[in-house]
Amino acid sequence: MRHALQEAIAAGARDEVPIGAILVDSRTGEILARNGNRTRELSDPTAHAEILVIREECARRKVQRLDHCTLYVTLEPCPHCAAAISFARIDTIIFGAPDPKSGGVVSGPKLYTHPQLHHKPTVIEGILEQECGDILRDFFAKKRREK
Repeated sequence: MRHALQEAIAAGARDEVPIGAILVDSRTGEILARNGNRTRELSDPTAHAEILVIREECARRKVQRLDHCTLYVTLEPCPHCAAAISFARIDTIIFGAPDPKSGGVVSGPKLYTHPQLHHKPTVIEGILEQECGDILRDFFAKKRREK
């Protein structure tokens, strides 16, 4: 999660919402891809940290499914990212802070509880929750002060 936090800090420095993600080989622990949000930089509303690491590793492997992978992300994935994680067949999601407003895993629609969703990854929540949440709170507090 510390690596994902580094990506979140880098995203915030780019004036992106500071969310970071890393994709790890579940068997070896090797980091396969790492990124932070880039929606503004890429003018792409789908350029969330999770989507970017999924795209990168799928392209590298030339596949659509990422077996034997664990995704670490600093904030609970939104419904869009939660669906992509399922479609990519990622084994496990580990996230830091919950997102009661926009989350899609343990908040909001709780996507992985729906029987129509074919792949339901293992979910581990609350890892470095305080640090992950503080980065976001500090970012938005600064934005409010700047107004």
